[in-house]
Amino acid sequence: MIKNYFKIAWRNLWKNKGFSMINITGLATGMCGAILIFTWIQNELSFDRFHKNADDLYKVWNRSDKDAGNNVYTWDITSAPIAPELKQKFPEVKAAARVYWPNERLFNYKGKSIIATGLDVDPQFLSMFSFPMVNGNERALDDPKGIVLTVSLAKRIFGTENPTDKVLRLNDKENYKVTGVISDPPANTQFQFDYLVSLEPMIGTSEANSWGNASFNTYVQLQPGANAALFDKKIKNLLKEHDAALHFGIFLHPAKKWHLNSKFENGVAVGGAIETVRLLFAIAALILLIACINFMNLSTAQSEKRGKEVGVRKVMGANRFAIIKQFLTESVLITCIAGVFAIVLVQLTLPAFHELTGVKLLINYKNPYLWLAGFGFILFTGLLAGSYPAFYLSAFRPVKVLKGLFKSKARVFSPRKVLVVTQFTVAIVLIIATIIIYQQINYVQSRDNGYVRNNLVEHPINGSIGKNFDVIKNELLSSGVAAAVSKTSMPVTIDGSSTSGLNWGNMDANHKNVSFSRFATDGDFVKTFGFKLLAGRDIDFNKFPSDSAAVIINESSVQAMGFKDPIGQIISLGDNRLKIVGVIKNFIIGSPSQAVNPMLIFGSKNWYYNALTFRLNPNQSTSSGLKAAEAIFKKYNPAYPFQYHFVDQAYAEKFKNEQRTGKIAFTFSALTILISCLGLFGLAAYMAENRAKEIGIRKVLGAGIVNLMQLLTRDFVMLVLVSVAIAAPIGWWFMNKWLQDFNYRIQISWTIFLYSGIVAVAIALVTVSFQAARAAMANPIKSIKTE
Repeated sequence: MIKNYFKIAWRNLWKNKGFSMINITGLATGMCGAILIFTWIQNELSFDRFHKNADDLYKVWNRSDKDAGNNVYTWDITSAPIAPELKQKFPEVKAAARVYWPNERLFNYKGKSIIATGLDVDPQFLSMFSFPMVNGNERALDDPKGIVLTVSLAKRIFGTENPTDKVLRLNDKENYKVTGVISDPPANTQFQFDYLVSLEPMIGTSEANSWGNASFNTYVQLQPGANAALFDKKIKNLLKEHDAALHFGIFLHPAKKWHLNSKFENGVAVGGAIETVRLLFAIAALILLIACINFMNLSTAQSEKRGKEVGVRKVMGANRFAIIKQFLTESVLITCIAGVFAIVLVQLTLPAFHELTGVKLLINYKNPYLWLAGFGFILFTGLLAGSYPAFYLSAFRPVKVLKGLFKSKARVFSPRKVLVVTQFTVAIVLIIATIIIYQQINYVQSRDNGYVRNNLVEHPINGSIGKNFDVIKNELLSSGVAAAVSKTSMPVTIDGSSTSGLNWGNMDANHKNVSFSRFATDGDFVKTFGFKLLAGRDIDFNKFPSDSAAVIINESSVQAMGFKDPIGQIISLGDNRLKIVGVIKNFIIGSPSQAVNPMLIFGSKNWYYNALTFRLNPNQSTSSGLKAAEAIFKKYNPAYPFQYHFVDQAYAEKFKNEQRTGKIAFTFSALTILISCLGLFGLAAYMAENRAKEIGIRKVLGAGIVNLMQLLTRDFVMLVLVSVAIAAPIGWWFMNKWLQDFNYRIQISWTIFLYSGIVAVAIALVTVSFQAARAAMANPIKSIKTE
């Protein structure tokens, strides 16, 4: 019986080649899109789940006390003493490790120089996290001067040599012995590194060991079966027990939530990347649903042709269940064929999908579970696509069908119309989303960033640059390469440090515990970056040697402090008394979509500086300026390459996530429209075929081509207009909710819905008009000659 079902299904498939091709193309396209998204989702859900201790791993976060406005803040940069304190004082903790942010280091070996990025970690890191050791063991970092290399970095440095126990020169000043080789970290982990070294050498200063100085990520592994919620309560006030001046506590965040659930509001986890996962899952489901709707529509559209077949089968003794099985077999066969094409499409489009999402995905075709899931996916799609046609066609009454009394009645709300409206509603919602996302991106990109980015070049302070900074600066200026030079604690595009606990005159309770972003500079800060000075002056140690006690603030700081005339005001930070010497216009350091935080720019000659920034002389070409700058840097820092980058390029990186979201929305809205248009094209072809005689008669009676095209396209345009009316409020609701995550955002205009409607109607008209024009221009004699 099953063999007979497949034989009949194949004959019908071959008989209606045009409709079959449309069905297969639509299903293959929809399945391809869904498979790509599901693969990406699987990768997102697997982040840091592969660690054998994943159930017991936690990250330590800070949670502030409520301020005067009942706001609670959270952040994951912690102080150095927390990890050893937790390990020594609490039996629930099996292991604890600190991780410093990624560090670039220069590697020298036998005349070969390579720059790589790695992590400074506690030795326990290797036992807590499951990064397989190729050479060495979990004690590889017990030696403070030991280093663990990834397989790829070891190959770059040593080639085919055995790297174990080889000595490397780091940063042209320290020797490290290779004590282990570790597998390259997979893409689905937050830990990305080329090497690991012990952070013990940097844990030596009183500042590093201060309970109030946050510079590390802290991770703990609890004992199996330990109750994390109860442990949270025990450690909540740990910091205050050691420093009563601190107004925040700590809590644990589980490993399984690091990647997807690390967005906090008022101290509570409210989501994060999981929202994107849910959104793309919904898009994948909708794409698949639209592809199935195409199948349903085209199958039911042919109901009159298949009606007699159903009638004869029932007269010959077939029951409804047997007919349902027949039609479901057809749909599963078509879906299997579509599935094969979908896999081919996935392989062809995977590189483009990598580019679109920024994530390199691998599909392991050797995994038997993958094929089992794939078969289940195809079976589910086939049953979903064939369910409605099977139940619809199997319900025909044989007496009416065989007497020719069966006809599809024109109804205002026929299932077919509902399905078409559903398709285009989804497509139009995605069009609305795409337009709003791109408008938001353009709106944020046009925001005044607060400084002049053109010709601004940054270089990391590494090697001998720190001690030779003054001569490098003088030579850049005297040679005419640069118009201004400054060094800062962090690059101007990174909000990498903050402080709180400030005091100032007339400070009230509303300003208690305000967090300030902080920078340090040795001078020429305003001049180099082109900040707009609203009051006071720049920091200048040549004119004002006492500027080590000077500070510049921004507009947000003025507002937070409540100063009417801030210049000359004294603020206290611990034992330090600082004098405000300047006020600058707010400049964007964090997300361009968010409000600018209060900021302090300290003057200091002894800060730990990370970035040298210079403004190229506009009177010479960029290429010649960079070439001359490279010669100067190589002169005073010969061991290191010239590692410059333009600030405007770093600033552009801030829009990467939103731009990627926009590209994803555009891609899948285009895919949805394509699938919808395939269905519309098929329905239009079937409509033209069914009404061929009517068109022929109308044409003989004098109807023009334009009139006939209007007749044939009117119903489809009305359905699209209904879709626009339904999609507009849905699109507004979803996108208005999306925009709430941005402090700096657009207002949704009614013109967006107008443009979306026009685009949708135009696409529908182009799709249907081809078939309508073809039918209208056909020879009427051929269509009515049997009458």
